[in-house]
Amino acid sequence: MRLIIVLCLALPTVAAQLVKADGEPAGRFDYYVMALSWQSTWCALEGDARDAPECDTGLGKGWVLHGLWPQYERGWPAHCPTVHRAPSRRMTSDMADIMGSAGLAWHQWNKHGSCSGLSADDYFDLSRRAYAQIDRPDVFRKLESPVRLPAAVVEEAFLKANPNWSRNMITVTCKRGRIQEIRLCLTKELDPRICGADAARECTLSDALLGPIR
Repeated sequence: MRLIIVLCLALPTVAAQLVKADGEPAGRFDYYVMALSWQSTWCALEGDARDAPECDTGLGKGWVLHGLWPQYERGWPAHCPTVHRAPSRRMTSDMADIMGSAGLAWHQWNKHGSCSGLSADDYFDLSRRAYAQIDRPDVFRKLESPVRLPAAVVEEAFLKANPNWSRNMITVTCKRGRIQEIRLCLTKELDPRICGADAARECTLSDALLGPIR
């Protein structure tokens, strides 16, 4: 009985370690998840309250790169110790065109890029190449007013634009009733691959809100 109680108390800790592991050795992971955020959603839920300059009207940001995340088959590493130097202000500023801000670029390096085993320069170069190889459907850029639609419609649009992808390689996430992100799973060589169970949890809303580009 004592052993059972100890195991039950330990299970939450073990489960948490399986999901996320801070301080793991850099470069030891199985694949990447590339997250593309719909900028209008981020601005509506967070950016506007911060007066974030990337939410100014007229910038025309659609699907921006949230990050390229090293992933385990189960769970993911974060904040890994690395021998590489932190990125310079120039490096992070240079990523603002596809990430929205230099601050996000720095945060992504600190939390995720440090686990890649790459230098900051190489990590950002890889992130840019991953972003460039995905065709982002034009249909969403044509929205003139907010619409409600099934999250599956967003996934279908990406699959149509990228016929080399299959459903088990891509997932859509929602936040507070809105389309939040599209996440795509990639090998270390940036080839499409099946997502692990942790990365495959997707939004099932039938009336998710999608706002137009600003």
